[in-house]
Amino acid sequence: VHGYLKRANEELCVLVQIETREALDRLESIAAVDGVDGVFIGPSDLAASLGHIGDMQHATGQAALQDGARRLAAVGKPAGILTVNEDEACRYIAWGYSFIAVGSDLGILATGADTLVRKFKSQEKLQKLAR
Repeated sequence: VHGYLKRANEELCVLVQIETREALDRLESIAAVDGVDGVFIGPSDLAASLGHIGDMQHATGQAALQDGARRLAAVGKPAGILTVNEDEACRYIAWGYSFIAVGSDLGILATGADTLVRKFKSQEKLQKLAR
């Protein structure tokens, strides 16, 4: 980015992440902290904190996610969330989430590694050398 070092401070976006019941209970005060531009709600960790580890679709967690988006809209802060499921992404957008992470660093890394392994395993020359 041309002129990055001179412009970096103007380009920064500060997002905080909500992953526990306690943080969700304090959502508005966290969002109101000076310099916070938006709030990302972590659905998996929040579900675990609500007592539903491994079940992000549990009704309690889904209600909390919907309520979080509504509360953030009420205080004028963008809400973000993670999902790799297209139907969920559409639902979250309908609830008011304005930025959706559609992949994770671990998922992207694993997919890239799998692709690389398949590429090298499929090359005939490498297969002959391995014999």
